[in-house]
Amino acid sequence: MQSDLNQFTPLEKETRTHVPTDDAAFHLNRRPQTLRAWACAENGLIRPMRINGRLAWPVASIRSILEGASK
Repeated sequence: MQSDLNQFTPLEKETRTHVPTDDAAFHLNRRPQTLRAWACAENGLIRPMRINGRLAWPVASIRSILEGASK
């Protein structure tokens, strides 16, 4: 059985501009449902794009949040 760490691309190696909800939640240390609630209420730390009814979270915003948290 693989651990969650092996399932997700490390953020520093991520080449995509946007990631799915599960990936974003992993990097932000939140549950995917929390991010879905942010998208629904439009009151979260970041806002996703909606592509064909699916949420896509901007990697640049995730990095920005994490860099701000580490300062």
